[in-house]
Amino acid sequence: QELMDVEVKGGPPRPHWYESHVQPCVAELLGSALFIFIGCLSVLEDAGGTGRLQPALAHGLALAVTVAVLGDI
Repeated sequence: QELMDVEVKGGPPRPHWYESHVQPCVAELLGSALFIFIGCLSVLEDAGGTGRLQPALAHGLALAVTVAVLGDI
């Protein structure tokens, strides 16, 4: 009867294949696409006089949004 008191401990549950393989790839694709798309659009429409500030701010904001939205993946 003492042998029955042994607790069986399983390891933590393994994530689903989608969460471990597909989801990070899709997040990387979306993050890179957003970063490149916003950066290229900020250079196309030059408002004159903004110089290097407009593309720098656009890239910085795009990166901040990408990290905030997709960072936990």
